[in-house]
Amino acid sequence: MSFLYSFTGLLLTAGSAAAHGWISEITLDGQVFSGYNPTIAPWVADQGTIAWPSWNTDTGPVYGSDVSHPDIVCQINATNANKIGTVSAGSDVLLKWTPWPESHHGPVLDYLADCHGDCATVDKTKLEWFKIAELGQLSLGAGGGSPGVWAADQLIENNGSWTIHIPASLKPGDYVLRHEIIALHSAYAAGGAQFYPTCINIRVTGSGTESPSGIVGQQLYTSTDPGVQYNIYNDETKPTYQIPGPQLWTDNA
Repeated sequence: MSFLYSFTGLLLTAGSAAAHGWISEITLDGQVFSGYNPTIAPWVADQGTIAWPSWNTDTGPVYGSDVSHPDIVCQINATNANKIGTVSAGSDVLLKWTPWPESHHGPVLDYLADCHGDCATVDKTKLEWFKIAELGQLSLGAGGGSPGVWAADQLIENNGSWTIHIPASLKPGDYVLRHEIIALHSAYAAGGAQFYPTCINIRVTGSGTESPSGIVGQQLYTSTDPGVQYNIYNDETKPTYQIPGPQLWTDNA
């Protein structure tokens, strides 16, 4: 890990020039893992992380016009992580983002997909995702060009930290955790929404029995879903934001 951070320091110019964030740390049951830094991917493709490598080297998004493309699953040209971290069902996963731009208001969503085997070799286009958490708009803005407060703003307020609860009733096994911010600052036009997914391999332990059904990543959204094509600057009309994606799965434990 020291090499990785040293190399990141040497490439500070490349990293700081990027406009968006990435997950730098992942904490599972008290164990801290490094995230995957896409800004150094051309030089350090294998970073030995439980986060899936991706090639958005400018930390850019998957656009709303590409929600049916395989990139929407785990980021641009993402490939399977070779490692996995263990977490207890009923506990929390803590993610730490690098600074997120204040203009990029939008919801935060979290999904799981059962690998039904080895997450290092599973086909990402066949993973079936069920949503375990979502947070959208927290309060309306004044309108007339002034957006309200969103989940991404809460992330900024928490210094880039985000907590995800792993359902207690989930059956043990190897899963991919999909964490995503949808930036809506340009989403007033079809295809303008910006998706920032990250995938992480986790091994869930416990005595749960629930195995929720899901849908493949390329079918999670359409470019014209009400929560994907959305104008965040018109809150004077008192709109109600609809978080996109499938219905939230509720843990009954």
